[in-house]
Amino acid sequence: MDEQQKPKRNIFAMIIPYILVFGIIATFVGILINRYANKTVTWSQSEVTEKLNSGDVTKYVIYSQYESSMVTVKGSYEDSSTNKSYTFQVNIYENDWINTYQPMFEAEHGGDVQWSVANAYETSWWDVWGPTIITTGITILLVIFLFSRLASSVNGSNNKALEFNRSRARRVDASKVRFSDVAGCDAEKAEMVEIVDYLKDPKKFTKFGAKLPKGILLVGSPGTGKTLLAKAVAGEAGVPFYSISGSDFVEMFVGVGAGRVRDMFKNAKQTAPCLIFIDEIDAVGRQRGAGLGGGNDEREQTLNQLLVEMDGFEDTSGIIVIAATNREDVLDPALLRAGRFDRTITVGLPDKKGREAIMKVHARNKKLASNIDFGQIAKRTVGFSGADLENILNEAAILAVREGGTEITLKNIDEAIDRRIAGPAKKGSAMSEKERRAVAYHEAGHAIIGLRLENSDKVQKITIVPRGRTGGHVLMTPEDDRFLMTEKELKSRIAGYLGGRTSEEIFFGDVSTGASNDIEVATRIARSMVTEYGMSSLGLVQYEKDNSSVFLGRDYTSTQKNFSTQVAFEIDTEVRRIIDEAHKIATDIITQNKDDVILIAETLLDQETITAEEINYLLEHRSLEGFGKIETPSEQEQENK
Repeated sequence: MDEQQKPKRNIFAMIIPYILVFGIIATFVGILINRYANKTVTWSQSEVTEKLNSGDVTKYVIYSQYESSMVTVKGSYEDSSTNKSYTFQVNIYENDWINTYQPMFEAEHGGDVQWSVANAYETSWWDVWGPTIITTGITILLVIFLFSRLASSVNGSNNKALEFNRSRARRVDASKVRFSDVAGCDAEKAEMVEIVDYLKDPKKFTKFGAKLPKGILLVGSPGTGKTLLAKAVAGEAGVPFYSISGSDFVEMFVGVGAGRVRDMFKNAKQTAPCLIFIDEIDAVGRQRGAGLGGGNDEREQTLNQLLVEMDGFEDTSGIIVIAATNREDVLDPALLRAGRFDRTITVGLPDKKGREAIMKVHARNKKLASNIDFGQIAKRTVGFSGADLENILNEAAILAVREGGTEITLKNIDEAIDRRIAGPAKKGSAMSEKERRAVAYHEAGHAIIGLRLENSDKVQKITIVPRGRTGGHVLMTPEDDRFLMTEKELKSRIAGYLGGRTSEEIFFGDVSTGASNDIEVATRIARSMVTEYGMSSLGLVQYEKDNSSVFLGRDYTSTQKNFSTQVAFEIDTEVRRIIDEAHKIATDIITQNKDDVILIAETLLDQETITAEEINYLLEHRSLEGFGKIETPSEQEQENK
């Protein structure tokens, strides 16, 4: 009983505010009408005589009511004292009207007075039903409005509950992205071109018995262009494109994720052929039954429904599912099998040629200086993804605007690269002169190893401008993109990391905490050489393997160790040996090139930043005086002219 009465109380409480508002509006309108409407005055017989004699009456109507022995006269007059118009009404007995007042009113007929005679009992249809119709219409409209709002409020929660099962995939009928907008992944585009050809001309493949792949999994590091590649396929094929994130499937309500998967494929079937793009599919496609205490049951139901839709009893021909992830290792094996994701394409980091092409694409709408060479910039951005390169050019444009320049210069791009690597420069950093010297000799030690040690990376820039958590850094990149590294190259890299610490020991007889990260990286490389790469006297045995579980936390199961305590001691001994040898190599190189280290360090204290071209000029001429002042042939010709 209480449950039935509760909605009634809610309805009454919701109607009260509308009634109050309606009453306030009606009262306000009535006040305005009474205030600004003409006032009706009831005259006595003496006042009638006075007003008629004064000639103030301008219009009147005689309503004959002889059945009641009464004559009613209504009209308008002007008050001569105030010059305002009023309406009047007077009731006169029949005998008085005939004997006295009718001649007086008739005497006014000769002037401009408008008059007429009407039957007081004669009424029109509108006079009888008009007010009733207006009142009834307003009441009906008000009731409809109140109950429509009430119904939407009461049933709103139910309607929203039904919408939870609807797919949140965003449909794009005509993607504007083309393959020409995707650079740096030519091999990946070649694989996707087949999908475009199939969508445009399926008979070309079906005559050989080929079927359309049901799913394509794009795997790669963040920012390599997986989403952009999927948009380009839809744009080239000219088919509808549904995009959704893996996290959009799972909600707090049970069964919502599976319902959204069904609704998404239902909508896609109506517009087939089409593409479905699921970004970050690892959010819903993780391995089932993993984790402490089992998995997420709601997420697993969503994954089960996705598996059924992709390769179940129902035919989904004409629908291609493209998914992207950077965590292929956590996906469920049933999702990766043939028949669901038939093709796995690895979208890797771009090489030098690819980085150059990517920067040219993102530079289309930017005003660049004529001396910018994307090939040289590509050499200094090894390991950068397409998103990183786009961000660099955008950051360079912002810096150009901040400086009030007319175009993006090479200096702006260099600064943008440094900001991407180590963060914005701390120009107001209060670093003492002693610390600046220590940092200068530290970075000079890194640089001289790169310049003099064979198999080392090439030095591109040296700076002692504080950025992020560093007091300075040396940008060193390989001559060419590497897919493999030899033992000599790894040892040279370790020596390069130890060059800064070694320089502090030689020139100051003391060390600082500035080399903590260098030591960490050098130790990690040396340990991998011993335990994973077989580059030590312990032989071709893999002693450690990265077996970190993303479901249990990496700190609990970081590595898998299959060796005894004796082997652990030998591993530590080999790691120490590699580090000591690299330290000795760094010490010998810095000792033999002390003058060059001092020259680079003192120049850094004066210039703060020197580039690869300046370093070569400095080591050759022992000074930067005259650098950049050599006239080009075009300038000489202009001067001769």
